[in-house]
Amino acid sequence: MEKVILDVKDLTTKYITRYGEDIYAVDHVSMQVAEGKSVGIAGESGCGKSTLALSLMGYYFPPLHYTSGEISIDGRVITGMDPDDVRKKVLGNEIAYIPQAAMNALNPTQKVIHFIEDVIQAHQPETTKQEIYELARGLFESLGLSADVLQKYAVELSGGMKQRTVIAISVILSPQVLIADEPSSALDVTSQKMVIKMLRSLMNGGYIKSMIFITHELPLLYNVVDDIMVMYAGQIVEKASAHEVVLTPLHPYSQGLMGSIMVPEKGLREVKLTAIPGVPPNLKNPPSGCRFAERCKYVMPACRMSEIPLRDVGGGRAYRCILSKEELSEAHAREVYARHER
Repeated sequence: MEKVILDVKDLTTKYITRYGEDIYAVDHVSMQVAEGKSVGIAGESGCGKSTLALSLMGYYFPPLHYTSGEISIDGRVITGMDPDDVRKKVLGNEIAYIPQAAMNALNPTQKVIHFIEDVIQAHQPETTKQEIYELARGLFESLGLSADVLQKYAVELSGGMKQRTVIAISVILSPQVLIADEPSSALDVTSQKMVIKMLRSLMNGGYIKSMIFITHELPLLYNVVDDIMVMYAGQIVEKASAHEVVLTPLHPYSQGLMGSIMVPEKGLREVKLTAIPGVPPNLKNPPSGCRFAERCKYVMPACRMSEIPLRDVGGGRAYRCILSKEELSEAHAREVYARHER
């Protein structure tokens, strides 16, 4: 039986605007990440992916606020912990985060090694500078980064080098979980490939035990993660293996995402692209029924009557729709065939 490293139960977090409005960007999300596994979170901009990433760390800055649910890492519940304890004992040690625009995360006035010294001594003040240097040098070299990078300033590094340096720094304390928030965005194809190879090396080398990879590119996740969760308007609308979500998506939104992206996989590369009509709902006042109803090609009156729960269909697969798995699979197959014919 696989050991669960990250266990999230019914997590809800919200933003409070300056006018006192509640915006539930993460709405009753449950997920598990097992040791040695990687999970991808996909969805369009504004769906709540990055907010979920921030929420998973259990450390909240206004306007983001914790509402309900439970997060545990390796069996220890971190929700409700004192913020100082979370910062000192959890962040970096148990769970690490690579933010969007990570290339800008390095202090331009410090050499890389000095930045690493600050990070480690904040958590392990007894560690000497020589020990820190040896630890950093060993990690960088094992990940294909020259030890010379440690003595450079951020301005001396290329975009791809900055990205890989930030990733290396993020795992310097060997966290249980690494959250990578669109780590390959704004990079050229060659740099993207190097970043993905580096993340795989971290898993294979035991520097991290599990990973969450966030992106809006479903085909990219197919080659990086084991399982995928698709998010829409703050909710998880589909969970399955990467193979199932990319090749046989069930939820109409997942189908729409795959239909609007060029996919190099055999059998899909020739399919004509389509667009998802409309825009996501305003989370200040979300609809009472299915949040995708206004954009869904299969919508029925019942979709708008009440909230649709996640339907577990076994094998680790679940989706949020009133249609059966067979109905959705058949409809998707017909659509793909029709787009082949166009």
